[in-house]
Amino acid sequence: MSKSMIYSKKGAFLIENVPVKKLADEYGTPAYVYSKKIIEDTFINFKKSFIKLNPLVCFAVKANSNIAILNLLAKQGAGFDIVSGGELKRVIAAKGDPKKLVFSGIGKSIEEIGLAISHDILAFNVESEGELYRIQSIAKSLNKKAAISIRVNPNVDAKTHPYISTGLKDNKFGVDEKKSIELYLLAKNLDSIVIKGIDCHIGSQITEINPFIDSAKKLVALIDHLKTLDINIEHFDIGGGLGINYKDELPPSFSDYADAINQVIGNRKLKIIVEPGRSLIAKAGVLLTSIEYIKEGNSKNFAIVDAAMNDLMRPSLYDAYHEIINIISHNLDKKEYDIVGPVCETGDFFGKNRLLSIKNKDLLAILDTGAYGMSMSSNYNTRPRSVEILVDNEKSHIIRERETFEHLISGESILP
Repeated sequence: MSKSMIYSKKGAFLIENVPVKKLADEYGTPAYVYSKKIIEDTFINFKKSFIKLNPLVCFAVKANSNIAILNLLAKQGAGFDIVSGGELKRVIAAKGDPKKLVFSGIGKSIEEIGLAISHDILAFNVESEGELYRIQSIAKSLNKKAAISIRVNPNVDAKTHPYISTGLKDNKFGVDEKKSIELYLLAKNLDSIVIKGIDCHIGSQITEINPFIDSAKKLVALIDHLKTLDINIEHFDIGGGLGINYKDELPPSFSDYADAINQVIGNRKLKIIVEPGRSLIAKAGVLLTSIEYIKEGNSKNFAIVDAAMNDLMRPSLYDAYHEIINIISHNLDKKEYDIVGPVCETGDFFGKNRLLSIKNKDLLAILDTGAYGMSMSSNYNTRPRSVEILVDNEKSHIIRERETFEHLISGESILP
């Protein structure tokens, strides 16, 4: 089992210094619970690992967009990697600094680009020729200059799930190396564009070091070539994507990752930007859920819980593994169960064939759900989204209230 934020002490499970059972009793289930200490400590450790490069660490907002969590990271000096105007507004609401913000994504709208330019963001990561011209046009209309990087797709296999691989030539993201040179030459002659950097991001949940090294080498060679064309790159945005151990993966450590990048960059004078998401936040969150029914059969046993795929989509979407533990201890024999939710889809499961000692009304914790848990949740089957709790030593705070039915139909109306 991967190291979890939940630990056992004198027969009780705790998060920081709060009993997990107490959290469930007080706030109900399903509930996302995060540890303030782990969020802060992980960010500090990440930065320390990169001390030689002194990068700007831009947290990937898509991994977890709760403004309380963004605010914790902003206080630690984080910048942010955003992919929408809504995420920009979240960073501002969380008191983050827009000047430490990079804007990625292939479909930036006119409104989103205008909003970002008006807040003087650090850079747009440009993903197409059409986007470059759109940014030029909007910046000119606002009588401002927009800073850009070109997102280069280095055609490197990240060896991850195909849905979260973003650096292959068949993926929709970025442009190839040849096209990137054309775009830089175009950008050089646009009067409202300032070339600042180069960017790449090859995927998510990457557990090997070589894809990072391969992509960095390709981009460093491209930076050197651009210099011969009188295009000077100030910052190198190496993206994110470092994985964690959900089960038995052995991802590179922060320091191994940093050392590998450092060696590739060598003595070049480049400002480094890095965009971690999952690796900073996944271990800092759990999803608590209660067993509604035990359903045993001849060929399969089910534990039906009150959380569902609308709360945590990763198992359904990626067949992703999350460790599941029972917070209530007893001496029943262990049996294999599929842990499933009440949503009307066969894909509504959290774990299959899990060996557990459980009974009705027990409290389960689904581990390592701090990233891409709540941020990917939905209201499918008219299910209100879960409450979010932040634990700080002996205290706990609601950082997002549980939705009500009234929240769900707000904005809907019946024809007169």
